[in-house]
Amino acid sequence: MKSDAPRWLKPTADYGPLAVFFLVYLRWDLLTATAALMATTVVALALSLFFARRIPMMPLITAIIVGIFGGLTLWLKDETFIKMKPTIVEALFSLVLFGGLAFRRPLLKPLLGAAWSMDDEGWKRLTMRFAVFFAVVAVLNEIVWRTQSTDFWVSFKVFGILGLTLVFAVTQAPLLRRHETPGASEDPGNSRP
Repeated sequence: MKSDAPRWLKPTADYGPLAVFFLVYLRWDLLTATAALMATTVVALALSLFFARRIPMMPLITAIIVGIFGGLTLWLKDETFIKMKPTIVEALFSLVLFGGLAFRRPLLKPLLGAAWSMDDEGWKRLTMRFAVFFAVVAVLNEIVWRTQSTDFWVSFKVFGILGLTLVFAVTQAPLLRRHETPGASEDPGNSRP
């Protein structure tokens, strides 16, 4: 079933909390920015529920982790927890994708199958590549927050991880073209309820 959610909803829900986090950090500090991130993440989930009548799984998982690590950051007044949050999220995504592959279920297919039509080998390869990518980003976040200033880490979290993800996704275009299956995504019987 197709969602009648407005087009602005997904980018707002996905990137709004990150933008607010960055802007609040520029004006105040990491603890205040963490509180703003937590609040805007809840607002983003509420907007998804209100307009799309559902909360997507990945943003929900991210929100739970933001709540836990953001809460620990604020409660203990220790920036370490919010700095570890991207590591945990990326590592969790990596483990889930690797786990799906271990059971011969490329988990990107149910998530992205409506947008891209590919054969099973393509889905397996794309899932493997994203699993490795998420693992690398988790390690990279650990290196950055442990060796660099908070200012550098915030810029890396907001712009670096997003930039790396966009560049990585674009580099997957040849794989998508090579394994494309014509017309599968246009078949109305192929859509999930």
